[in-house]
Amino acid sequence: MGLIQYFKKIEPDKKKSPFLHTAYDAFFTFLASPNSVTKDGVHMRDGMDLKRTMVHVVLAMQLCYVFGTYNIGHQHFTAMGEYLGFLEGFHLKLAHGLIKLFPIFVVTHVVGLGIEFWYAAKKGHAVEEGFLVSGALIPLIMPPDLPIWILVLSVAFAVILVKEAFGGTGMNIWNVALMARLFVFFAYPTTISGDDVWVSGFEHIRAGYAADYGWAHNLFNGLFGAMGLDKFTGGQVVDGFTGATPLALAYQGGWEAVTAVYSVSDMWWGTIPGSIGETSKPFILFGAIFLLVTRIASWRIMLGMVLGASLMAIILNAWDATPFMNVPWYYQFYMGSFFFAMAFMATDPVTAASTNGGKIAYGFLIGFIGMIVRVLNPAYPEGWMLAIIFMNTFAPLLDRLVLNPHIARRKKLAHA
Repeated sequence: MGLIQYFKKIEPDKKKSPFLHTAYDAFFTFLASPNSVTKDGVHMRDGMDLKRTMVHVVLAMQLCYVFGTYNIGHQHFTAMGEYLGFLEGFHLKLAHGLIKLFPIFVVTHVVGLGIEFWYAAKKGHAVEEGFLVSGALIPLIMPPDLPIWILVLSVAFAVILVKEAFGGTGMNIWNVALMARLFVFFAYPTTISGDDVWVSGFEHIRAGYAADYGWAHNLFNGLFGAMGLDKFTGGQVVDGFTGATPLALAYQGGWEAVTAVYSVSDMWWGTIPGSIGETSKPFILFGAIFLLVTRIASWRIMLGMVLGASLMAIILNAWDATPFMNVPWYYQFYMGSFFFAMAFMATDPVTAASTNGGKIAYGFLIGFIGMIVRVLNPAYPEGWMLAIIFMNTFAPLLDRLVLNPHIARRKKLAHA
């Protein structure tokens, strides 16, 4: 109580210093749970406010962050033919991953939260907590070598035009993090597609291109040298290495082309090129289970998405008109970002359907449409981002289709 009283004493004046008060309020409510809690329970049942709900989602992503950081380094050294064992060169891989991920993470939050704080101060209300999740998601769905200035534009676009323009947290129609990625995809497509973007530390992923190390690598070299560990010494991309993702290979030559480069185990555990946090299926599923156990995410959306993707993949297997259609339907879940989209994107409660029936239909249609985009679209061999944003638009319609029959039935009962 003494600490809380101290923080209350140093509270800035809301009228004289609106921005400082906004920052203070965000920090204070992060440390202390709400005291307006009822015990007999008709409205607020416990101290789980919106901020703590969002924190649970962020916690569910932490294993994706740990693995994604290390995999950035693993892919970098694999391109040079060095430390090919997953745990070989552990300190170098982890350091390189941190060098690449840390700026993305910091810039995302500085830009996003800076805009949120400015809007909150101007409007005279507390900082809304929605960017806790968006800010954690955006780095995980970006390539490791994304130029920082493009990241700044994408975050600003998503927060200003997709969120604040609609009224802030809880009012946005589309998923904020996905719209940041969508901005990059359409405005700067070469930075998020092709073989060069998924493996970091090189100008191009071509044989003979040298590693591009900077001052941060030299800083770690000083630390590693003092500890008697291997240093960053440079190297070049070896002959025969490809930065292509399994999805790109599948489009070119089907399942045989994929397994010629990556094993099923590689794809399952996530030691493959891809967006930073979307490759390791076990860690993503662990986060999904955590969200289900804590009742933060809807199992109906997840189940519907699995069913929709499975059905469309089976149909495409039966059609069998292109090499990609030959990929066994169950291996579609090993490639790409299906599980990440299912666990952390489709289940966003603001942009998803709200009714139980609507949630199942919403998830099913995302899986169904997303698989169509993945397999049949030559320009974009992945479909979950577009499918989720598309279904965000129609989520209110799904809820209306579910609610109208209930309303009509209750009217009949009331008249009777």
